[in-house]
Amino acid sequence: MTISMSERAIQAVKQGLPYSEFEELRVRLGVSAAALAAVVGVSERTLARRKKEGRFKPDESDRLHRIVRLYRRTVEVIGEDAAAQWLTTPKRFLSGKSPLEFADTEIGAYEIDQALGRLEHGVFA
Repeated sequence: MTISMSERAIQAVKQGLPYSEFEELRVRLGVSAAALAAVVGVSERTLARRKKEGRFKPDESDRLHRIVRLYRRTVEVIGEDAAAQWLTTPKRFLSGKSPLEFADTEIGAYEIDQALGRLEHGVFA
């Protein structure tokens, strides 16, 4: 039996994503640990504990995975060179928030994914 990518992602989230996943995403986005922690919904104090433990809890991992998935989608649509800037720059269509800030909830991340779909098809600029 072959395990799908989705099943692997679910298993990883349930086991808790490694802290290195957070750090790699933070570097790729060019944001502070505090800024990314806020989007993931983790206090700076909790982040320090997770760094020491080396792993996030499943609920935190789920939120971190949401941002990783959104970053990958952005890279897919507009390229790696432009992805971080697009995600971290405030947008008028988001009332002055950046897509990264807007994605701090599942609903917000869905809206960003929809905007990326429009960009991908040339419908939205």
